[in-house]
Amino acid sequence: MHAAQNPPPGRQPTDSRAKEAYLAMVERIAMSGARDAEAEREELGRMPAELARWLTDRRLLAPGGDRLSPPDRALRHLVSEHRRRLRETAEELARDARAMEDVLSLAAAPRFDAREAVETEYFTDREHTRKRLEELDALGREELLAMRNSFPDAQVLEASLVRDREMVANGIRMRMLTSQQALRSHAPARYLNALTDAGAEVRVATTVPLHMNILDRAIVVIGAGPGPQGEGGDVILHSTPVAQCFVRVFTHAWDLARPHTERHPQRGRPGLELSAQEREVLALLATGAKDETIARRLACSDRTLRRVMNQIMEKLGTSSRFEAGVTAVRLGLVG
Repeated sequence: MHAAQNPPPGRQPTDSRAKEAYLAMVERIAMSGARDAEAEREELGRMPAELARWLTDRRLLAPGGDRLSPPDRALRHLVSEHRRRLRETAEELARDARAMEDVLSLAAAPRFDAREAVETEYFTDREHTRKRLEELDALGREELLAMRNSFPDAQVLEASLVRDREMVANGIRMRMLTSQQALRSHAPARYLNALTDAGAEVRVATTVPLHMNILDRAIVVIGAGPGPQGEGGDVILHSTPVAQCFVRVFTHAWDLARPHTERHPQRGRPGLELSAQEREVLALLATGAKDETIARRLACSDRTLRRVMNQIMEKLGTSSRFEAGVTAVRLGLVG
């Protein structure tokens, strides 16, 4: 049928057309007999390669490519993979924690041959910390290492970007390590893209252990407050030996991270433009309701329901119903 025809060379089928093609194949196979194996293989043999890749990515096509998988089985596979990734993330965090404990034990080890007084500054107002950082950044000569699990608002980031570009232009090597969570907001993604364009190095980890700057491996700035960015207290330590310990923490996390290559911010504006009908669909999805139940509740056709779901996924910047549900819960769009 038309939805299953080959798309133009080099283009992937759109989500809506791919879904329609999948449903059409399921219907034709079912009409040929109770999942007749030969009919199914013939149908799949005529399937365009782009559609096969789309289905395989969503676990709707068996690994051998010889049979279709029902959505519930595909969902179980996706959930299983998600759990596996969570376990790997937990193991990575445990390794980071052990590395920090090792480094801190070295920093706290007694030195009997010499003692060093560490100059310390402490700020309880983040704005005062930023002004002090401007003074310190102006003294930078070689390198700035930074860790960020989250970022301030867009206005603060724009002001920071001006100073960061000046530092890179002056020959200072800048390395920024951030988390996947931080990249999900538009302003941080735009800031990191601009930073990369300016010549800084940016890597992304599942999470990072500290909100921290290290300047010339001699000055350490750490957010020591209770907030996600260390709000409520910032400590500045002027000590090369102490800074070297934190450099080891940074290097360990940096080596495990991947380069930042995503050049586009997320699609959509989550939660800001959802209609009452779309919010009702999200709420029903969150309860595990099936398509027939949702369509009956909304008094609409299956085609209309698919259109509404596609609109929701587009606005939330997701590629599947499962991801849309997770994003909606995270953004507080459903209870």
